[in-house]
Amino acid sequence: MSGGHEVGKKYSFVQSIKMVAWSFLGIRRNSGFQDDMAKVSPFHVIAVGIAGAFIFVVGLIVLVNWVVAK
Repeated sequence: MSGGHEVGKKYSFVQSIKMVAWSFLGIRRNSGFQDDMAKVSPFHVIAVGIAGAFIFVVGLIVLVNWVVAK
């Protein structure tokens, strides 16, 4: 067991956010990935993934506008 989670216990929304953040960075061990897949809610992953992608795109737009304005 990694991360101190009980066997069979589902992830909370906050834990799903952490999992998706690690996935965005692409630095996750295979054992951690397998543990995540067993405990994650597909709805949480979809919601966090869409929100994360939206925040990333808006951040890029703000950054580009800031650089171009100078």
